[in-house]
Amino acid sequence: MGIVAEGKGEVSILDAMTTAALTNELPDGATKHVPNGRRCLSRAGAIRVLVVEDFEPFRRFVTATLAGLRDLQVIEATDGLAAVEKAVELQPDLILLDIGLPSLNGFEAARQIRKLVPESKIIFVSQLPPDEMVQEALSIGAWGYVAKISAGTDLLAAVEAVISGKRFVSST
Repeated sequence: MGIVAEGKGEVSILDAMTTAALTNELPDGATKHVPNGRRCLSRAGAIRVLVVEDFEPFRRFVTATLAGLRDLQVIEATDGLAAVEKAVELQPDLILLDIGLPSLNGFEAARQIRKLVPESKIIFVSQLPPDEMVQEALSIGAWGYVAKISAGTDLLAAVEAVISGKRFVSST
């Protein structure tokens, strides 16, 4: 499980959700479960998410995982140049961005996106271990980093945290 940074302290998503389950209250920015099993983000309106991944099976996994959240509009791109173009055209709220992309690597794509669409929040999703890439990712202006090996447990937590205005880094 990753770490969500909120203010000066750090809170585990698991701890926050356990507290919510025991007290029947949701911490600020947390999600609530709805009857059909899909979670609803606390923000009003549809959230546009751009998923940028060149490896189709993993891109499908990410898209399927995001289907567990209501009120998301998912857009896909397969390379860094297309990511920049779609970000400018569609103004997504959130971008899930691989680092090793064709045509333009994820870091360079993120630099361009930050200049052209500064409102979009970026979460890097990469096979590279966080300890090797997090510093550069955050210095570019990313809100989060998810290691692909931890995506099964960390991806939704990262999306929920970043949409709520918190940073997220996988612990793996």
